Amino acid sequence: MTSAVTPRLLPRDAAASAVRRPFRRFLAIAGFTLFATMVVSAFLMPLLYMTSTAFKDPNQTSTPGAPLYPATPDTFTFQGEEYPVYQVPTDDGLMAWALIEPHREDSVFIDPADPDAGPITWVGRWRTLEQNWTFGLDTGNFARAWEILDFPRMFFNTFAIAALSTIGAVASAVLVAYGFSRFRFPGRNGLFLLMLATIILPFQVTLIPTYAVFFALGWVGTWLPLIIPHFFANAYNVFLLRQYFLTIPRDLDEAAMIDGAGPFRILRSVIIPQAIPGIVAVSLFHFFWAWNEYFLPLVYLQSAPDLQPLSVGLGRFNALYSAEPTVVQAAALLAMALPVIVFFFAQRAFMRGVVFGGVEK
Repeated sequence: MTSAVTPRLLPRDAAASAVRRPFRRFLAIAGFTLFATMVVSAFLMPLLYMTSTAFKDPNQTSTPGAPLYPATPDTFTFQGEEYPVYQVPTDDGLMAWALIEPHREDSVFIDPADPDAGPITWVGRWRTLEQNWTFGLDTGNFARAWEILDFPRMFFNTFAIAALSTIGAVASAVLVAYGFSRFRFPGRNGLFLLMLATIILPFQVTLIPTYAVFFALGWVGTWLPLIIPHFFANAYNVFLLRQYFLTIPRDLDEAAMIDGAGPFRILRSVIIPQAIPGIVAVSLFHFFWAWNEYFLPLVYLQSAPDLQPLSVGLGRFNALYSAEPTVVQAAALLAMALPVIVFFFAQRAFMRGVVFGGVEK
């Protein structure tokens, strides 16, 4: 028999291996960080562009050579008049001078840093010079968008539709999910699969029939088609809450039943308190969806401009003021302010765990 001989690393090989191991780990971490940074930048780039454009001066977007960040053109007041400042190439490098007398082949400038030195004649075409810019935020776009769009009215319409539909969607989803997760009845699995099958059905297929029904009921031109259907549960919300309710141990239900609690008391006192993170998540998902919904409000509120939400108002506003991107982007930032605030204060609910006190799952 031959015994296996374990190879031994020489001191030099061991040292090289010890050096390569941290280097490979560093390359792996650096590569993953670079990839994650690129992905995050791709997602945040439209938001950064929108924010930057909203704070720009209206003339900046149409001025050649203007910077990408919000800025205002530099000016200098000389002898009671205001003159633009340009980057002028000289023997001492680029100088920020104010143009006081523009001519075709030579122009007269003044040095804002030393105006007492008097006028300076520069030979060259001033139109080839780049204007000097200074970082500055223009908040006038928000005030103008607020007035033109009638933002308070549309904000109220959007919040009312989103809040009322969220209440109906969450309440109905909690009841249906509770039934599917806690009660055993004939055909339960079949009904659950049938409900999930509605997710596959495109809403364009049911658009005309539902519109005909709502038109016959006299609901077209009101908020009812945007609110009432959500009181009959949604397959997405029911599925998410059912899966969450299944993680809550049945021992809690049995303990409550021993104390004399009925099904609704168990739901109110046991299930809902334990499922707050899931309920909050579903509420936020539906609220954000209702806040950004565009097509259905456009269909049902086309004849009622005073009842239209921000999504429809922004679409019309964008069509009318497409030549003024600064005002359009300012209006979009105003529209997304409330969802951002709501998500910021409610994000802790996503991190909360479910604590089962005294019961081992």
